Amino acid sequence: MIKIYHNNRCSKSRCGLEILEKSGKEFEIVKYLDDTLSAKALKEIIALLKIKPIDLIRKNEAIWKEHYKGKTLTDAEVVNAMAKHPKLIERPIVINGNKAVIGRPPELILDII
Repeated sequence: MIKIYHNNRCSKSRCGLEILEKSGKEFEIVKYLDDTLSAKALKEIIALLKIKPIDLIRKNEAIWKEHYKGKTLTDAEVVNAMAKHPKLIERPIVINGNKAVIGRPPELILDII
């Protein structure tokens, strides 16, 4: 089943959701700000995305700038920061089986559905 990690307040996330709706395929919406992700779940998503944890961070978020910017963090510390502050997670993330993509731009979602 396709999953979208979604934040309705984000225009790119809403566009990603629209792409999935138009595809006609079944999918599950995960509202990760309400149902926060554990460090373990984040590590699994990062592995599917084939990126470094820092590449999943929204570096313009105030939380990042105030608490983490300019610091040398390990991968585990970056993952823990996202688990503690889910607003830091880039979105939308779409997972289809063993494939995953960050929908920026949202059209990248088409590559895995």
